[in-house]
Amino acid sequence: MSRLAKQLDLPPLPRGLSPVRRYRNLGFPYRAPSTPRGVAVAPETANRGADYDTAWARKYPARLARAAIVDGPMRLAVFGLAAPDRRGQDRLASLQSAAIFAANHHSHLDTPLLLTSIPEPWRHQILVGAAADYFFGTRLTSALSSLVIGAIPIERSRVSRRSADQAAELAAQGWSLLLFPEGGRSPDGWGQPFRGGAAYLAQKSGRPVVPIHIEGTGRILRKGRSLPQPSTASVTFGKPLVPASAENTVRFAARIEAEVAALADEASSDWYQARVRAHARATPQLTGPTTGAWRRAWSLGDRSRRARQRKRRWPNL
Repeated sequence: MSRLAKQLDLPPLPRGLSPVRRYRNLGFPYRAPSTPRGVAVAPETANRGADYDTAWARKYPARLARAAIVDGPMRLAVFGLAAPDRRGQDRLASLQSAAIFAANHHSHLDTPLLLTSIPEPWRHQILVGAAADYFFGTRLTSALSSLVIGAIPIERSRVSRRSADQAAELAAQGWSLLLFPEGGRSPDGWGQPFRGGAAYLAQKSGRPVVPIHIEGTGRILRKGRSLPQPSTASVTFGKPLVPASAENTVRFAARIEAEVAALADEASSDWYQARVRAHARATPQLTGPTTGAWRRAWSLGDRSRRARQRKRRWPNL
């Protein structure tokens, strides 16, 4: 302002009329109020991580935008990358309320795949439990995760029930939840032991658990890869599970993991053989063989749909 005044040959403004000084002299409500003397200053809460408030993403405008994203570009991207084969959706016919969908985890593609595969009316009334330290690390990623996939922060780096209690409260309010009980993506294509988060939320909210098995997303976008490689994937839904009266969280979590393992056996063979092995308690575990890395990779093999079509199947006479 002083330079402009000199160019126009105008007298300089008094210091009291300077716009900068005017802004600095503004008080409440234009600026934050000052703290009175003798009062301890309250610590500032970081609006990120487990403290991020996702209530705005559950309001109608955000839900409408998320529905357009899921049914539009997200569905097209999933179809182009994975061409998913969806099975077992008829097993959800008896499900009359909100539920907790628990699936194995191989890739970042798992969430878009399931958001476009879970049928109505749960698809647009579902929230995704996401790692607070990964998806809510900054304000930008927190806002995008909340808007695009309806994520809520779940703490996994420390033992705390604050986020779990919040998720249970949302489930009790009628929201369905999508969780990955393994706690993270598979490092080598095999599964990891299930944690008790889904079982705990089911017992606390009274909602059933729908086991889901995902196969093929590790080939498309495995952990450590930044660019996807198109392939095929499959999603297999299981029957809803309800915890028994005398069943604690540990036992119910083990039953959820066993059902997902049975769905994995069904996806790689057929329903009848998978049920026979499940009845005999001979279902292959999700975690794979306890051998060296090369043996685990060899045992994993090529499970793509194209490889299954090439394999000749003879009847068991």
